[in-house]
Amino acid sequence: MVGARPTLLARLRAAATDRESLRSWTVIANDGIIATAGILEGFAGAGATNRTLLTAATVATVAGMVGVGGAEWVEASTERDAHLEAGEAAARELALRPHEKLAELVTYYEEKGLTPALARDVAEALMAHDPVDAQLESEHGILEVTTRAATIRAGIGAAIAYGLGAAVPLLITLATPARLETRVIFTAVIVSLAFTSVIGAYTGQTDLRRTLARNLVIGVATMAVSYLVGRVVF
Repeated sequence: MVGARPTLLARLRAAATDRESLRSWTVIANDGIIATAGILEGFAGAGATNRTLLTAATVATVAGMVGVGGAEWVEASTERDAHLEAGEAAARELALRPHEKLAELVTYYEEKGLTPALARDVAEALMAHDPVDAQLESEHGILEVTTRAATIRAGIGAAIAYGLGAAVPLLITLATPARLETRVIFTAVIVSLAFTSVIGAYTGQTDLRRTLARNLVIGVATMAVSYLVGRVVF
C-alpha cells in the first residue's frame, strides 16, 4: 500500500543496517555470550547435571533478554522524554523571545565558521522552516527527537541481540554431553567472540586486534573465574 507506515519488523531490519545500531547490538550479543557461558561454567565447575545446566542456560537467556531489553527501552524512553521536554522549553522561549533566539542562532553559526551575513541567512531559513528543531540542534545537539517506535525498537533489538549471543552456549548445552561441555563451551565462546569482534571493529571503526583482545580477555576471565567459583563453593 502506498504511504503505508513500515512495520516494526521492517524498522528493525532497517536499524540493523545502521552502523551505530549494529555496533550496539554486537556489544549486547557479547554480553549474552559471556554472561550465559560464565553461568554454565560455574555450574559445570560445581558438577551440575545436564538437566541443571540446561535449566540454568535457559533461565539465564530468558532473564537476560528481558532485563537487557527492558533496560534499553527505559534508556531510550528517558531520552525521548528529555527530547520532548527540551522541545517544549524551546517552544516557550521562542514564543516569548523570538528575536533573541534568532540572534542566538546567528551567533551559533558564526561560531561554526560562517560569515555574519551567511549565518543570518541560514538562521532565518531554519527558523522559517522549523524554529523548534533549529533550537534543539543548536542548543542541545538534538538532530532528531526520539520517537516512541524507536524506543520499542531499541528494547526489542537489544533483547534479540542478547538472545542470539546467549543462544551459543545454550545450544551447546542441548547438544553436548556434560563431560565435554566445559571444553566445548569454552571453544565455541572464543570463536563467537572473535566473530562479534570483527563486526564490532568494523561498525565502530576501531582496531580489530585491540577489540579482539579485549573481548577475549573478558570472556576467558569470566568463564575461568565462574568455573573456579563453582569448584570452590560446591
